[in-house]
Formats: sequence, structure tokens, C-alpha cells
Amino acid sequence: MLPALGSLRAQLADGRLDAASLLASCVERIGDDSGEGKRVFPHGVSAAATAQATASDALRRQGVAGPLSGIPVSVKDLFDVQGEITRAGSRVLSEQAATRDAVAIGRLRAAGAVFVGRTNMTEFAYSGLGINPQYGTPANPFDRDAARIPGGSSSGAAVSVTDGMAAAAIGSDTGGSCRIPAALCGLAGFKPTAARIPLEGAVPLSSSYDSIGSIAPGVACCAALDSIMAGDTEPAAILPLPLSGLRLALPTHIVLDDMDAHVVAAFERAIARLTAAGAIVREVSFDSWRHLAAIGQHGGLVAAEAWAWHVGLIKRHADEYDPRVIARIRLGSEHSTAEYLRNRALRAQLCRQADEELRPFDTIVCPTVPIVAPRIADLDEEAAYTSTNRLLLRNPSIANMLDLCSVSIPCHANGDAPVGLMLMGRHMNDRQLLAIGIGVEAVVRPQ
Repeated sequence: MLPALGSLRAQLADGRLDAASLLASCVERIGDDSGEGKRVFPHGVSAAATAQATASDALRRQGVAGPLSGIPVSVKDLFDVQGEITRAGSRVLSEQAATRDAVAIGRLRAAGAVFVGRTNMTEFAYSGLGINPQYGTPANPFDRDAARIPGGSSSGAAVSVTDGMAAAAIGSDTGGSCRIPAALCGLAGFKPTAARIPLEGAVPLSSSYDSIGSIAPGVACCAALDSIMAGDTEPAAILPLPLSGLRLALPTHIVLDDMDAHVVAAFERAIARLTAAGAIVREVSFDSWRHLAAIGQHGGLVAAEAWAWHVGLIKRHADEYDPRVIARIRLGSEHSTAEYLRNRALRAQLCRQADEELRPFDTIVCPTVPIVAPRIADLDEEAAYTSTNRLLLRNPSIANMLDLCSVSIPCHANGDAPVGLMLMGRHMNDRQLLAIGIGVEAVVRPQ
């Protein structure tokens, strides 16, 4: 893994490092035949990456540098990057190159980021496992001989960071697609309030739930990327909030069910450390959460909105889709217009209710996912694939359904299988949540 963004920025600024050599180190790791590069970047290194890095160094010599100048960033394959083909992990989209950047990507480009390449993902971002039969599945960095899932849908994004192929990764998050792979791979992953970052130029999964997030070595790195993508010309200064007196809500409903022993131990250790640091943990049961199942039936709003976008493609290319992905999309055909509108109205009501229920607290705390990464081979059977996918999506999808911001932070012991601690904050309370996350990370991160 490369150093945190702050360290890289300092080394680039004082000349200890240059963008060309930093990119070269990433490219070397991508090209290592013994590594995961071919599965992380199935379409190779971006043709423009070297020119970007060279230009970054030349501009810096002239005293011109943006906040991300020379920082190598990977881009999930559902974002348009000018001059590159957006495939969304599939083989059914047009092979025509994008004529302009997605809004979020354009803002990163203006800040000086170097785009290493396009990372592999679950086809059309419709699974939390990260498995892709079209281009292969990158193996989780933990216990690589066992070939464990990386988590999804931003699978290649996470592995690009763990393996030093990029300093940070841009992903999407509709039900946990940044936070799940971050948790399973031992990284920080952030999902902003959806409205903070424009979705223009990104292949949609669900217009109601989609958000643009990041995966990086630490919370401060995610905060810097989020700030730029949200439209700041310089990353907003975010200082860690003190933990003494911090009001943490620990839900007793849904999120603590079916945890494996390893997650239980890591989570309990994290809660004990937070309590010892002065945080006040209160067990709660949110009434709004009890109604979430009602808007998730038959795939909920995600399936309905995915079906609306894919129906034409499916008519022409059904046999080219991942069968497990197309089966989930087709659930959306079972929704009537009336059911869809009722679900939209109920969701809006639950979002308002959840925001009120969160007023007495600074953040919610819970496990990001209740299990450690299973082996890819153990998910070949349909029943295992489906049940594991639901289990991994269960906790993180709450933030998407209720339009909250959320961050996953590693909390396992060094050498153990990665476990994520998830924080959720109120709607548009992103910067406070990130400040809390930086403080929490200092206490619970692997030691």
C-alpha cells in the first residue's frame, strides 16, 4: 500500500518524489504477473496516465500545482473518463470512448489527479460480493492463497489500493459498494450523502440510492477526495473530533445479527476502546429501520430503477449479461408504477423520521458487515451466492435507503482478517461524520 495522501502530497511538494516515478511504481505493480493487476485493471493502464504524470511534474516545476497534483487515482469502470471506454464491468455497452469526464472525475482532473486506469467491478455494480465472470475477480489481499472475495461492487478499486497500484480509488456506493470492499480488504471507505456529488457521467444503478464515494488508506484521504468531488477547489480542513463525550448510537435491531466470532471480537474490542476514550455508547432501536423491509421487496427501488435503465439492453443482449446480475435486474419488472411511487413516498417519510431519530446522537456505530471475506469458490452455488450477498449488503444499505452519510474504518488486529467498523451520520452531515471518523480511526485502527 502507498502512503496516505497527505504524505504523498508533502513528498511531491518538497521534491522527494515526482509524479512520473510514483506512477511508474503503480504500473510496475499492475504488470507483476504474480499479482492481481490483470484482474484489477482488465483493460490495462490508462493510455493517458504517463502524459498526465509528466505534465504534472512540468507544471510543478513552474510553480503550478493543484491539491492532488501527481496523485495516482484509480477509477471504477462506470465513470466516464474523456477518451476512454466505459464498460461498467460488462460486455454489452458501446465500445465508444467518452467525449467528456463525469463531473466528479473532471473535478479530480482539475485538482491534478493522475488517472491510473479503470478498475474491475461487479457487472453494472449489482452485487456486494465483487465477483465478475466476464473479467475475473480480484482476490482479497488477506489470505490470498485462499482466493477470498474482495467485496463489491467496487472490487478492483479496493485491491488497487491495498496492492499499491493506486494511492486511492474512486467508486460508487448504492448499497455499500465502497464500504463493503473497504471493510473486507482493511481500508477506509466513504459514502457521502448522495446529493453532495453530481452523478452525471456515471452509469446508473439506482437514481434513488446511487452515490459517489472513495476507498483509501485512511479516513482523511477519503475526506480529501470527497471534498474535491463535492466541488471544493482545495480539500476542506477536517480535524478529528474529540471522543470524550461523543454520543454513539449502537442499534440492537438488524445490524448485530449473524456476526461471525471474528467480527464479534473485533467489534467488541473497538467499542471497548471507544468507551475507554470517553465516548458514550447507548443501545437503541430505531423505529424507522423496522419499515425498511417494506421498500426492499422484489429488489425495491434499486431493481425497479435498474430495470427501467436496462430493459432495452436486455432485449438485445440478455445472453451476454452475468446471469446472477440480470436475474436481479429482472426483479424490477415485477413492480407496478403504483408500487414504485408508493415506495418512493414511503422512503421519503422514513428518511425524515430517521433524521429526527438521530438528533440525540453524533453518529451510529455498528459492524460494516457481519462476516469476514469468504472464499470465491464457496460462492459457486446459487444459494450461497444469494445469501452471502444479502448478508454483506444488509448493514451498509441502511445508509443508502435512509439517505445518510457513512464511513467504514478498519478495526481488526494486525495480521487478522480485516473487519470494518461503520459510522453513519445524519443527512448532509458529512464533514462532521468524517471528523468523527478521523478521531475514531486513531483509536480502533489495526495496531
